Amino acid sequence: MAIIVNLDMMLAKRKMTSLELCQRIDLTPANLSILKTGKAKAVRFETLDAICRELKCQPGDLFEYVEDADPWKR
Repeated sequence: MAIIVNLDMMLAKRKMTSLELCQRIDLTPANLSILKTGKAKAVRFETLDAICRELKCQPGDLFEYVEDADPWKR
């Protein structure tokens, strides 16, 4: 897939743990893990809004398009 998820990078920049983000946005750790690993098939705008609000970022900070990218080689 050509969409790279940079959620771990944003969490590190904000010095926030995944668990802390989950608690703040009422998301299960399992669902956040699916999103972070790029295995999610969709993201609800409500979830994206909550993540951006808590991390004080833009959606483009979380996702990156790289043509024919292999996320495991990154």
